[in-house]
Amino acid sequence: MIWISGAADYSRLWLVIAAALAAAGGRRGRRAAGHGLTAVVVASITANLVAKHFFSRRRPIQSSDTAKRPVRMPRSSSFPSGHTSSAFAFAAAVTGDYPKLAIGLYGLATAVGYSRVHLGVHYPSDVMGAGVLGLAAGTALRSLSQPGCP
Repeated sequence: MIWISGAADYSRLWLVIAAALAAAGGRRGRRAAGHGLTAVVVASITANLVAKHFFSRRRPIQSSDTAKRPVRMPRSSSFPSGHTSSAFAFAAAVTGDYPKLAIGLYGLATAVGYSRVHLGVHYPSDVMGAGVLGLAAGTALRSLSQPGCP
């Protein structure tokens, strides 16, 4: 679980996938990569700069199980999970262009969310709320980018 959580730090996982889409997918891949990364930015700003300050929830108390795990406890508010909101935003935005990637991308997003709870840095509700936020950001961006949308 540490590796998936770490891969999602600073959206590195989504940057790598976006680069692969852009390199291998031609015009469609570049569009999907742009949509995905834009959704990550929107979700990240909303979660980390707005919602975390509004809700100001304390992080879970480290148990004897989680205290042994080699992960640094973030200092920011616990709700919502920025990692999870970015993950679901990327998945929602990219699957508009590549629906066949849905299982893989949503699977990765779910793994990122689970890893944050497993490592003891978020409550399950932090991850669920972030998933909704990310889905909303990615879906809204995807809708706005459709032909004929104002």
